[in-house]
Amino acid sequence: MLSVELHTHSSLSYDGRDPVELILEQAEAVGLDAIAITDHDEIDASLEAVERAPDYGLIGIPGMEISSKAGHVLGLGLEQAVQPGLSFESTLEAIREQDGLAVIPHPFQEARHGVMARISRDELAAGDAIEVYNSRLFTGRANRQAERYAKSRNLPMTAGSDAHISEMVGQAITRVDADERTADAILEAIADGRTTVEGKRTPWRISVRQFAGGVTRRLTHVLKLFR
Repeated sequence: MLSVELHTHSSLSYDGRDPVELILEQAEAVGLDAIAITDHDEIDASLEAVERAPDYGLIGIPGMEISSKAGHVLGLGLEQAVQPGLSFESTLEAIREQDGLAVIPHPFQEARHGVMARISRDELAAGDAIEVYNSRLFTGRANRQAERYAKSRNLPMTAGSDAHISEMVGQAITRVDADERTADAILEAIADGRTTVEGKRTPWRISVRQFAGGVTRRLTHVLKLFR
């Protein structure tokens, strides 16, 4: 079983803080086997991480967190960025056109762009897997809803730290029963449902730091757009 982190953000995300190097160092330090950097609507840092991951004894999985019209979707196994602003269905199609895997993160958290605010429960089942444990939780209710839904539809389940600072990488991991130590084998195993999830809540002090830093970086991002 490989320990895989599927949901992290680098400084390339408008609300991320740390460069690829620090994220990979943390992944190595906590004993991960593989990691995906999934920046908001950006893929360059993730592709860099794929190239550099072997230097840290890691498998790099390329991906990004895509802002669809319905909410956020993780695209894993991508070679090129998927355009934001597409419909939920078109976003899934664009991911699959690259033979990628569409994972729906925090689907029941409306305040964090979870898709369930804008799609039906039947439409959610179109994803290849559901993130059922996200470390950035408040009460855990949304995680429990996601897990119940995934189990009721027999959908593959994943976990992710949703780390926006490097210290939180590895807070939630997906244990993957892959046939080989490769990104392709990991994604194939996830699609087959050969996973278990485990994780712990991001500490409140870290959540506050991530939130405060995210607000500052968002404002900076918005100001740049209007210059």
